[in-house]
Amino acid sequence: MPMQAHEIEELIRASFPDAEITVQGDDGVHMAAMVVDASFKGMNRVQQQRAVYAALKGRMDGANGALHALALTTRAPD
Repeated sequence: MPMQAHEIEELIRASFPDAEITVQGDDGVHMAAMVVDASFKGMNRVQQQRAVYAALKGRMDGANGALHALALTTRAPD
């Protein structure tokens, strides 16, 4: 079953409660998210994105995942 934007945001918010999170997409399969969080300071982009993917708790795991594609932008606040 495809995931809705609010479900993706809730999963990310559980791991990043103080983050600025924006999730877009309306087909429930191909989505985009921007996550801005202070915990990303000192991390490279790959480390940041791995942290967010971990927050999705396996929802993107291959053919069995509820989320097929997530275009992800991450950064620490300015």
